[in-house]
Amino acid sequence: MSGEALRGALEQSLAGFDQRAIAAAVRRLGAGYRSGEAGAPRLDDPRSVAAYAAYRMPATYAAVRAVLAQLPELDPAILLDVGGGTGAAAWAAIDICPGLRSVTVTDRSTAALEFGRRLATQAPHEALRLARWERSDASAPIPAADLLTASYVLGELDPHARQGLIETMARSGATVVVVEPGTPEGYRRVLAAREQLLVHGHRVLAPCPHSAACPLADTTDWCHFAVRLDRSALHRRVKSAELGYEDEKFAYVATAPGGQAAAVGRVLRHPQTRKGLVRLTVCQRDEQVAPIAVRRSAASYRAARDARWGDPWPPRDAG
Repeated sequence: MSGEALRGALEQSLAGFDQRAIAAAVRRLGAGYRSGEAGAPRLDDPRSVAAYAAYRMPATYAAVRAVLAQLPELDPAILLDVGGGTGAAAWAAIDICPGLRSVTVTDRSTAALEFGRRLATQAPHEALRLARWERSDASAPIPAADLLTASYVLGELDPHARQGLIETMARSGATVVVVEPGTPEGYRRVLAAREQLLVHGHRVLAPCPHSAACPLADTTDWCHFAVRLDRSALHRRVKSAELGYEDEKFAYVATAPGGQAAAVGRVLRHPQTRKGLVRLTVCQRDEQVAPIAVRRSAASYRAARDARWGDPWPPRDAG
């Protein structure tokens, strides 16, 4: 699994840095992210890039991997990771899409790209070891690709640059995956990207079971999901964390020209399990979010007990 390889590569790549200095830089990054005003982190020197990689790469990898796993028909040959920094999304993509033959990561930070290039030399997949790392900003033309990813990028751009990037991605003819933090602001950015992609003829693959208006758009709720990731000893150390895991919350949309939804419905919250009863909140193909109660007597009860937040409902293999 690329996740284990990534952890090992990070351990090795960060071993040469002063761990106390990295931990201090991580604390500054964390404070910026929690304030909601971080914008684009300054990745202009090896230490700040190392801190960013230690702080964010495991979570970004986990979120993008969870998203791509919801696209069972996805089989790209060429990946372009826009604003990919140190390459976490590329590591996730190669894990879910082992048939990838070409990987390109772009970013405006030369230091981040160089760190990502060195890290990728330790990857178990040849396409990632041979990846291209190209300095570019969000306004640059997008070369041909089957899959375009932009993870945790939109929040670093001003509205004009954000719209320009999504328009360029929409016109590429590729499958587009946008991932943002699972906050109300992150959801709104994803929702705006979704609407813009639909205007350009895309259809939603996930998480939505339809390409109509989001039923949560005019409510106080927001569509987001979570993935739990194990923290390595290094990850715990630089974050001064005690728990051996963390939960990364994210919002996302995946679209393609002429595509169709990968699920009939989507579980939007942690299922509520009681004795002989499972309650699910499901976004449905009829464009509504509805509670579903599955009792022990139902044929789908076992599947409901196994369902997780973000899963398709009913399961793809049902029936």
